[in-house]
Amino acid sequence: MDWRTEWKKAAWVVGVFLTFYYLPLGNARFDRSVLEGLHLARWYAEEHVLLCLVPAFFIAGAIAVFINSASVMRYLGAKANKVLAYGVASVSGTILAVCSCTVLPLFAGIYRMGAGLGPATAFLYSGPAINVLAIVLTARVLGWQLGVARAVGAIVFSIVIGLAMHFLFRREEMEKAALQAAMPVPEVTRPLWKNAVFFATMVAILVFANWGKPQGDAGVWNTIFDAKWAVTGAFALGLGAVLSLWFGVAWTKVGGVTLAVIGFVLAFPHEPVIAFTAGFLGLTAITLTSGWEMNEWFVTTWDFAKQILPLLLAGVLVAGMLLGRPGEEGLIPSTLVSQAVGGNSWQANLFASVAGAFMYFATLTEIPILQGLLGSGMGQGPALALLLAGPALSLPNMLVIHSVMGLKKTVAFVSLVIVLAAFTGMMYGALVS
Repeated sequence: MDWRTEWKKAAWVVGVFLTFYYLPLGNARFDRSVLEGLHLARWYAEEHVLLCLVPAFFIAGAIAVFINSASVMRYLGAKANKVLAYGVASVSGTILAVCSCTVLPLFAGIYRMGAGLGPATAFLYSGPAINVLAIVLTARVLGWQLGVARAVGAIVFSIVIGLAMHFLFRREEMEKAALQAAMPVPEVTRPLWKNAVFFATMVAILVFANWGKPQGDAGVWNTIFDAKWAVTGAFALGLGAVLSLWFGVAWTKVGGVTLAVIGFVLAFPHEPVIAFTAGFLGLTAITLTSGWEMNEWFVTTWDFAKQILPLLLAGVLVAGMLLGRPGEEGLIPSTLVSQAVGGNSWQANLFASVAGAFMYFATLTEIPILQGLLGSGMGQGPALALLLAGPALSLPNMLVIHSVMGLKKTVAFVSLVIVLAAFTGMMYGALVS
């Protein structure tokens, strides 16, 4: 018997027992925090799992199956052209209007396919941070100075963080580059442009299905919002055509799923999520019944979902218990947060950066939260620090990153984001004051 292993098991048993034995049930703040955690987890399940994560899982699975590793290594690998690799990774958020959790399956997909640590982490940061609509709304609601600072800071951050991660783990990256150089070039089954069209349709479905309603009733952003489901449906039809023409899926299967989705649209005209869900259930049926390549796509997608989804939901639950939903109280009083981010001290900027890193922000929700905090006395510097750290990180995000690239790299990535955000916030606060 290995006594060290048994002692660890015993410590876990005792720890769980003491946790439940001393659980402060009946304490008003604790009971409210539990409800807040459950409310946030339910909201996340309702608003993000179907519309954000399911498409992201399928995209990540498709990256692993349909993009050969040579293509990933050529553009994002450890020996790729640095200007091209970091350029592509740093502006990816202009295309992907995703939150810190939705970007995770996509990051896991390209990282496991051979992307260098630097470009992969640049993508991981920029995906949720460089959101065009979020930056425009930041400038419109919180002031053009903060909007410009957020845009410039996010782009620069993604490159600096990627380069820093590459430098910190350069020995591993050199070993990865050597292994990649020795790998045989896999056979290409279809032209690059066909794969590009295939992925473009899925990314468009992800982006337009999650297009948030902007403030006001006019403007191009609002026009796109009004037409979001029609545009999403058009790209879904395009995906069906691509699967039939280039991936060998029978027209009868694509046609059957299309008719079923149209039926749900007509039956539930005011509940487009039902038709959207039916479409992805149909895609699941297609991938399960259309040959080994489609089967492999489903298996890989399911592997990503099994690894990532439980960690995300657990992280959202804990984040809700600690900080509550926007406008609600968790275990940590909101007054403490408001008091701690006043002025432009190093402590205020660091607190804003750390708090933002652990909070969960859905896409665009950081703007009304910051508007309220600024009204309560938050300094301009801490506001920028929170904007640069918050949308790109969250507690559930950190749990999944750890499962993908390990503890050391996760600690390094999170620390870089927090320190850079706090330092930039302090510089910006001194400049605007």
